Parts: sequence; structure tokens; C-alpha cells
Amino acid sequence: MRKFPAPGQSKGTVWLVSGGPGESGASLYTMVSVLRQSFPDFDLIVPDHRGTGYSTRLCPLEEGSESIGGMALVGAEWGTCFKHILTHTDLVKVFTITNAAYDLRSLIAESDKQKPVYLYGVSYGTQLILRALQIGPLAVNGVILDSLVPMQTDLKWDLSHRSHLVDEVGRKVLAECDAQPECHSILGESAEQSYVHLLAAAQKQPELVAQVPGKNLKHFFGSLLDIPKARARIPFLIKDLAQGGNVELQSVISIMKQAASSMGDFPQLTPSIPLVSIISASENNLRPKLSLPELGQEEQGLLFTSRLPEMLIEPALPMYSHDKYFGKLPQQLPPMLVFSGTLDPKTSYEGALNHVDVLRKTVRASKISVVSVIGAPHFALWVAPSCFIQHAKNFVEQGISQYQRCEMTSTDLVGH
Repeated sequence: MRKFPAPGQSKGTVWLVSGGPGESGASLYTMVSVLRQSFPDFDLIVPDHRGTGYSTRLCPLEEGSESIGGMALVGAEWGTCFKHILTHTDLVKVFTITNAAYDLRSLIAESDKQKPVYLYGVSYGTQLILRALQIGPLAVNGVILDSLVPMQTDLKWDLSHRSHLVDEVGRKVLAECDAQPECHSILGESAEQSYVHLLAAAQKQPELVAQVPGKNLKHFFGSLLDIPKARARIPFLIKDLAQGGNVELQSVISIMKQAASSMGDFPQLTPSIPLVSIISASENNLRPKLSLPELGQEEQGLLFTSRLPEMLIEPALPMYSHDKYFGKLPQQLPPMLVFSGTLDPKTSYEGALNHVDVLRKTVRASKISVVSVIGAPHFALWVAPSCFIQHAKNFVEQGISQYQRCEMTSTDLVGH
């Protein structure tokens, strides 16, 4: 756990739950300045949830800070780590979402109840918080869910369908280019048509994508959707690659590296890949029998894709069974604020709104406010700090009770 104390007299506590699964609290450290503006005079406490950062790891030796690759697995560590887990299969039952949720509940119970207590989570962190609420009520004044995950039983948006979500968002980005005369003039035809032509040309001329990371255009273009500044360069990149150039490609790669570096270089920042694999396959893949040929056939007509569905097929690590909380809803909720980007390629905007609707209809005392961040991808705190500060601060100080819209500003795009 790491605490960033309020600079003066503390008004209360905000617990901050990182995403993942597999990410440590260090993924939020560089955003403390934004969080201080969002929660003025509150103590900020950031735990490394079970299996991440400096908390207990699935592979204590290989993922230890003193190992060859530090907390990242490198070289032979992959083999020895996976062998360790495969020969100690009961480990996977220890590192479940539910057990991590019990950890979170224990931490929150230590808060000073004489002052307000709030809980923030992003992406997988929203799932972890909702699991903690399924176990029972939490003594918090409010919860903020950033990039809310879809319902756990929503087959349309489970992880095996991630490429479909990425493709949906990617096509919307191309359509937005067509709707803007300046952007449309760059390509001289519809953006989607230009991109389809590039994909076809790359099949016949591999040299066109020789310098593209991973040599997979669909995966690479899909990854650009996470970073607004890179996403905005997609039409320019399509044109440059089609002409055999690589200047725009190098520029986009540089933008992606800058975005990654903005998260800091903390030694515990590297995600735990074994934990990602186990929780993702055990809890968030509703098609465990999907084969690689079936996936290939399914994704053949997509223009933008993700590597994630492929990684879920025949996982190398054991899974744990669903417990009684799988797919269930909390019986009671505190006041809740939800941020969701309308162009989120990781946690579906439609899936988030549907999740909110279900919670509103079925859970007692479900006062849920939604902020739609127009044009934003994943992680509002990171990509749209102006929106986040405005609405999070208002939620803590006054509470909000209606549907809200928020536009990203040009300032938000700096560095991302």
C-alpha cells in the first residue's frame, strides 16, 4: 500500500484500485496531481492488489524485484514460473477476484469512519470493486467507476469478442474522418475504403508493413485506438504506408512510446502476466472451447483486431472454477459515478450503459450517475483529466444525479 497524504488537514480517504488484472497501484502514481485536484484535501491510498506489485506474487522468485528481469518475466523465467504454477495448481484458487475483493474490503475497514471514504477503480478495478460489493455492503460514501466493464455474463462483450469491439470503434474513427472535409481530403476516398486497399496491398507486398510492430496491420491499428493522439494520425498513416513511406509510422510509434512512458518507470509497474492469464481465462472468457481456426474465420472480415482473444485459446496455465459470485449483482450499492468513453476499445460504451441500466433496475438504493466522455477511449482519468476532475470533484462535494456529457479538451490530448 502507498499513501499520498492530504497536504493539510485531511477531509477523508480515497482508495484507488488499479486495472488489469495484473496491474499494480503504480499505474496510478503519475496521476496523483490529477487525483489531488479531483479529491482536494483527501488522503489518497493506492494498494497493490493480490498478485501485483509488491504484494504476494504467483511466482515469488521469477516475479521478485531481485530477479534477473525484476518484476517482469524474462528468458528462462517464463518456463520456471509456469512450471511452478502447474506443479502447485492450488495457487490459482488463492489468486481469484473474490479473494482480492476480500483484501479490498479488509483495507477499507481500516479507514477513519469519522470522515468520508470514497472508492475509485478503473477497468478491471471496476469489476474488483463490484465483486467486493457483492460480498456485502461497504462503508463508503461513494464509488467512482472509470471505464466500467460490461456485465460478466454479457457474451457480446466478453474478452473472446474483444476484436469485435476494437473493430467497431475503429470503423467509427474512420467514419469520423469521412465526416470532416479536411480529413477526407487527405485520402481522396472513404477512409474505410483506403484502409481496405492498404490491407489488400500488404497481403501482396509484405514490404509495406515490414517495419510495423508485430507485422500485423490489424493488430497495430487496433492498438492506436487506445491513444487519442495516435488515433488522430490513422488517416495520415494509411496514406503514408500505402505509398511505401515510413515517416508517419515512426511518428506514430514515437507517440505510443511517449504515452507508455507517461505512466512512469516504477520497478513494480510491469503487469503480472500469469495473473492476467489466470483471471482472464477463468472469469472473463465465455467461450473457453473456441479454437484458433474458428477465431480466424470469425475475425476474417474485421479491419481492426486485438491479440487478446488469441491469447485466451488453450491457456498455458490452469484456471479456477466460478464461485457463487460469478455473474451476480450486489444487493446494495452506495452512490456511484460512472465514467465511460464513447470510443473505448477495451470496455464497451454500450456494454457499460447496459450494465448501469441493469444495476439501476435491480439493486436497492442504486443512485448511479453516468458521465459519457465524448470521443474518449479507455481510462478517463488518464486520457480526459479535465472531464474527470470536473465531475469527480462535483461528485465528492455535492453529488450528481443525472446523465452527463463531457468533451475531451485539446489540453487532455497533450502527451497522449
